[in-house]
Amino acid sequence: MVTVYDVDANRLIKKASAKLKEMGIAAPKWAGQTKTGPHAQRLPQDADFWYVRLASLLRKAYVGSPIGVARLRTHYGGRKNRGVRPERHKDAGGNLIRKGMQALEKAGLLKMKKVPKTGRYITPAGQKLLDSCAKEAKA
Repeated sequence: MVTVYDVDANRLIKKASAKLKEMGIAAPKWAGQTKTGPHAQRLPQDADFWYVRLASLLRKAYVGSPIGVARLRTHYGGRKNRGVRPERHKDAGGNLIRKGMQALEKAGLLKMKKVPKTGRYITPAGQKLLDSCAKEAKA
């Protein structure tokens, strides 16, 4: 059986984002009109950016549960260009991540638990979705 660990992450996220778009998870109206964080200079150029981010969040939950907004802000952050001063790491915006995880919870792919650790865990439905995407990406 093919799992998430057996395929390239980029190919898996591309397949999963297409399936999430078919599921009809609605993107917030402001999602394409804001930067992803203070380190970004422009808005996301991809029209399906929201679904790609959701697929990435789902994969992160599969690989490293539990996940939380603080850790993901660090992961999706980047280097901020500060002119002549040295560059520094800046965390990504938390609202986009939080709303994405809430949308995945509403779809039944993630679930908030407090035991054994507080955070969001992937549900069996989310595992099934990613495993089927991994199978398609491997073929």
